[in-house]
Amino acid sequence: MADINFKEKGAAKVRPVAHWLLLGVAMLVIQILLGGVTRLTGSGLSITEWKPLLGAVPPLNEADWATAFEKYKEIAQYKYLNSHFTLSDFKAIYFWEWLHREWARLMGVVFLVGFGWFLYKKQLTREMVRPFVVLFLLGALQGALGWIMVASGLNDTNLYVSHYRLAIHFMAALLLVGYTFWFMLRLRVPETDRIFHPALRRNTVLLLSLLTLQLIYGAFMAGLKAAPAAPTWPGINGHLFPENIHQYGDRVFGGMQYLADHPLVVHFIHRSFAFLLCVGVLVFTVQAAGIKNIRKAPALGRWYKWPLFFVLIQAALGIFTVLNAPKATNSHMGIYEWLAEAHQLVAMSLMLSLLAVLFAVSRKR
Repeated sequence: MADINFKEKGAAKVRPVAHWLLLGVAMLVIQILLGGVTRLTGSGLSITEWKPLLGAVPPLNEADWATAFEKYKEIAQYKYLNSHFTLSDFKAIYFWEWLHREWARLMGVVFLVGFGWFLYKKQLTREMVRPFVVLFLLGALQGALGWIMVASGLNDTNLYVSHYRLAIHFMAALLLVGYTFWFMLRLRVPETDRIFHPALRRNTVLLLSLLTLQLIYGAFMAGLKAAPAAPTWPGINGHLFPENIHQYGDRVFGGMQYLADHPLVVHFIHRSFAFLLCVGVLVFTVQAAGIKNIRKAPALGRWYKWPLFFVLIQAALGIFTVLNAPKATNSHMGIYEWLAEAHQLVAMSLMLSLLAVLFAVSRKR
């Protein structure tokens, strides 16, 4: 996105647009959390059809419910995992997936209606056109990726969706959140509140890159259900490193596919990135606090402490989540599932706090 600060075009004119975008960020975060609930409760494959418009209406009578349930019975997840399900059980998981899709439709309405309204009120400048086009394209892509992910589990073989497709879907959602948030910052934060600081900017980019890897492996953790593989801390089932990992798969990628496919290895890598993030954010915070003219950079002064706050909470939640992994239900929201949801929420908060800091230190020279 080009570095154009719309605030200078007229604060009163663009402020409502910024508030609307902030609402969009909040709705996107809720959508990702709903996606987490569908995954944790095993609800993601309950709706076996993709109907962007007609799918908004759930089954309205017992005959419709019976038809939807019969379609679910055709896939492996029901045959080999949930064959004990009654129609009542099916309705419970169907609700979460339906709500997840319905919230996506609501977001589409909010964005389209808002865009039309601000266009009518002539509050959209020419410089906003390209970012909005990108925003809508990213939204459409996200919907398509969601169905591609679900389709990977609608067969007679897989109990769950592909963890690779899950990671792509998740990261595309975070890209949409981050892009919308950055767009909002350009409307709300004046150029005079920012600072030119190449060193901090470089370090923030490094932290965001590390966080990206951490989030990808978090998605692998979710898709592989890898938390129960090592429900211990600080060691990995009593060891510093996972044992016997080389026994897993020696035919693909020179025997290195276990780095993304072995639940225990994925778990270990996810933990390792968490440790590096904590250290990196701590070093960054000390570096930012030592800037002599930080008072001349109001945005950085307001935001530089937040990444450390979030990364410490994130680490604590990660520990409690894995310790409670044996309590996973895979069908409803228990203590493990709620901890996992909180873990995901704080991860997104950490990402947004680092994006805010990056924006604050990216002023033109």
